[in-house]
Amino acid sequence: MQKRKYLIPIFLMLISIGVLVDMKVNTAASGDDVFDNVKKFNEALTLVQKNYVDEVNTDKLTEAAIKGMLDQLDPHSTYITQEQLKRINEDFQGSFEGIGIEFDIINDTITVVTPISGGPSEALGILAGDKIVKINGNNAVGMTRDEVPKILRGAKGTKVTVSISRGGSSGLIDFEITRDKIPLYSVDASFMINNEIGYARVTRFSATTYDEFSKALAEMKQQGMKKLILDLRNNPGGYLDQAFKMASMFIERGKKIVYTKSRIPAYNDEYISEGGDYADLPLIVLVNDGSASASEIVSGAIQDWDRGLIVGENTFGKGLVQRQYDLSDGSAMRVTTSRYYTPSGRLIQKPYEGGEYKKMLLNPEEGDNLYHTNDTKDTSRPEYKTMGGRTVYGGGGITPDYVIKLDTLTDYSVQLRKINLFLEFANSYFDGNREQLKSNYSDYIKFRDNFEVTPSMLEDFKNLAASKNIQFNDEQYNRDLDFITTSIKSILARDIWGNNGSMAVWLKTDKQFEMAVTLFPEAEKLAHIRVK
Repeated sequence: MQKRKYLIPIFLMLISIGVLVDMKVNTAASGDDVFDNVKKFNEALTLVQKNYVDEVNTDKLTEAAIKGMLDQLDPHSTYITQEQLKRINEDFQGSFEGIGIEFDIINDTITVVTPISGGPSEALGILAGDKIVKINGNNAVGMTRDEVPKILRGAKGTKVTVSISRGGSSGLIDFEITRDKIPLYSVDASFMINNEIGYARVTRFSATTYDEFSKALAEMKQQGMKKLILDLRNNPGGYLDQAFKMASMFIERGKKIVYTKSRIPAYNDEYISEGGDYADLPLIVLVNDGSASASEIVSGAIQDWDRGLIVGENTFGKGLVQRQYDLSDGSAMRVTTSRYYTPSGRLIQKPYEGGEYKKMLLNPEEGDNLYHTNDTKDTSRPEYKTMGGRTVYGGGGITPDYVIKLDTLTDYSVQLRKINLFLEFANSYFDGNREQLKSNYSDYIKFRDNFEVTPSMLEDFKNLAASKNIQFNDEQYNRDLDFITTSIKSILARDIWGNNGSMAVWLKTDKQFEMAVTLFPEAEKLAHIRVK
């Protein structure tokens, strides 16, 4: 023990020397005296380790010091633990290994939201709404969301047995599932709205996004697609190369997509379009305040080149470029090294102070539909010009050509969402009407256009809410009635037809989407496109 007490400071000193040598080699450091600061930290850590009243975990102290250091920089320079890094890599590599379900916890029970297409659970016949009550013979009721993946995920080829309770079936149904590689799709939905307009929703930019998106567009083109609505709402970003490839599909070869600027010349870069098959396709992009980073690169380039219309709400404003540096223990640091700029010179990053973003006003005037070029002046932001001479705004994020603000939900609906009541009710209804729904509606378009959430269903829904101690509010209920009925209907559609069915129902009452459909003549005129 005594020997170990002296070894720790020596070990820390050796680490410090190694770090210092590396810092001396990399001359990009600022004018701060790095050697003195590392020496100071080493002294402080050693003093705490030797003198603190209780035993200390120097690993945790070092992690805390790293986090504290990065907190002083910007909102996106961050420390990533080994466990977090594994999950992040799975999300953006486009696959993981497991049984292949999306799930939620309803009434303390693991409930299948949907089996993932192409996964082993789908192949075995596990259905949306199934409740997993046992795993390998052990009770699974009461497990938390964090605990479930630790048990159900595992190496390809390994097996796990789940016991499922299904509405309409007596007793439990056992499935022995052989785990496999599970695809994580970033193109969440893609289908034809009518004979001419295609729709594609991209939820993140993973390693497979460009390939998925290319396949989706090719399939819709075969079905007669002549126009496209690209939905990037709530897409937080991801891999820059995937965003660059997507934007290149719509922008002519040789035109700048995005560029970066840094105090370190090696990190300055330009991304020039390689051209694609859809440079003449009339295009509208949907965005909101959940659209960030790579989503803003795509929408910013399309807007700056007058290639299509941007519709929705101001994007998030995440324009800082991080590089990931792996650390020796399997953790990592992401450090901001440069900033993103659109082709017209707009900085995508919105202002922040002390690690917190400033709240930005979307526009000083009220109104649902605001075409900034002609109808209004946003004096709070710097003006830029697109390549065609239109006025667009900087100051953070991408300001749409048409701003359509969605209505906010009442407290009543917020409470319903918090406890997943829509999912619980829809799954219960689906269990009791599964075969009838499938036989009455041969596809999700017929379901979207003809199925109605009846007054009787709504009464049952209100009663279920009351049983969960959610106080009924008549005024709020009526105000959100479209949202309530659409939520129930979209989950039923997803249970049968997956995300395409769900989104087809949602878009029927989506104000931003409805406006986008009417704007194609403007998009065609903007890009000097003639419909052939």
